[in-house]
Amino acid sequence: MMTFRNPPSHKHLSGYMRIRSRRENWLAVVLLRISRRDLFFCLTALLIFCLGSVLYQLNSGAPKILLDVGYYLGRFAGGHGSLAPRVLPFPGQVVYNRVGKCGSRTIVLLLRMLADRHQFTLVSSDIHNKTRLTKREQENLIRNISTTPQPFLYTRHVHFLNFSRFRTDEPVHINIIRDPINRFLSNYFFRRFGDWRGEENHVVRTPTMKDDERFLDINTCILESYPECSNPRLFYIIPYFCGQHPQCREPGLWALETAKRNVLDHYLLVGVLEELEDVLLLLERLLPHFFSDVLNIYKSPEYRKLGNMTGTVRKQTPNLEALQVLYERMEYEYKFYNFVKTQFHLTKRKIGLRSGPKPSRLYSSVLQRKDLQEELEEEETEDSLEWTEHT
Repeated sequence: MMTFRNPPSHKHLSGYMRIRSRRENWLAVVLLRISRRDLFFCLTALLIFCLGSVLYQLNSGAPKILLDVGYYLGRFAGGHGSLAPRVLPFPGQVVYNRVGKCGSRTIVLLLRMLADRHQFTLVSSDIHNKTRLTKREQENLIRNISTTPQPFLYTRHVHFLNFSRFRTDEPVHINIIRDPINRFLSNYFFRRFGDWRGEENHVVRTPTMKDDERFLDINTCILESYPECSNPRLFYIIPYFCGQHPQCREPGLWALETAKRNVLDHYLLVGVLEELEDVLLLLERLLPHFFSDVLNIYKSPEYRKLGNMTGTVRKQTPNLEALQVLYERMEYEYKFYNFVKTQFHLTKRKIGLRSGPKPSRLYSSVLQRKDLQEELEEEETEDSLEWTEHT
């Protein structure tokens, strides 16, 4: 037997339709609101992207505020160490363990001007011949640095100090190096003849140096393997980044790899002197509270008047044979220099600097051996003319 269901009454049907109509209207309103909101977000994101693109082109790189935010979030780490997540964009502690004859006097002179302008404490140590410290000396120095009123920048000729080893908050580390042969030649003649400030300053630095040593021919020193022109004294730059371990002073792979690792793990920036203006631009971007407007100061007449006095005088260039011997003795120094230069160029690309690398004249000439003698003779002539003008 078939059964039939009674049809719903008109009253129930109309109530059902009203409820369904309310639900559909509510759903339509919600969907409409979400669509407007999504459209607003999309248009806003597109506007921000367009403005960001325009600012990027006008500034030859990302705007500073985006760099600060990006750096704080670790966007510039690039898989090369744990630096970015740990370093704030506006740190209060900066340590510059300056390497000798790598533009340190130029940077310190700029820092003195910047400290007055930006109101930070500059502590520039006058200790030049104490780069290796005992554990107790390290602990005392780190304590003194850490208790300096912030913001401060501490600078001294000293091998890398590992603050975390002494359970102390790590500051931001910065440094600058240069082509190893250029650094050696600058130091060799500076110890003997000083700089443009006057010949008397080299007498103060090396009062016991005899005339036969002071006027020793650079080629003789290299080719006859005088201690000053041989290892371990040529192994100079790497210990500044390797640290205070005794093995850091022994030319070898262990010291080289340790120095590389410390650069990646502890240093915000290690620049190369051959590209000093780019170094200053990066410092201004990464540490604006300390280096804002540094490039304009560097190019100002006020600075040029003082900065021109820091160049080493009476520099001579070794012959081809001596240069090749130097390069071979500095094998690890050049491996480290090339590593730092590669990291520096990588940082420039990440920040957005467009300037290309500027190869060092001596370094490239030693490798290529092309037209070297003419270049060296021209450089010696220029130096001798400058010496005559200043005297």
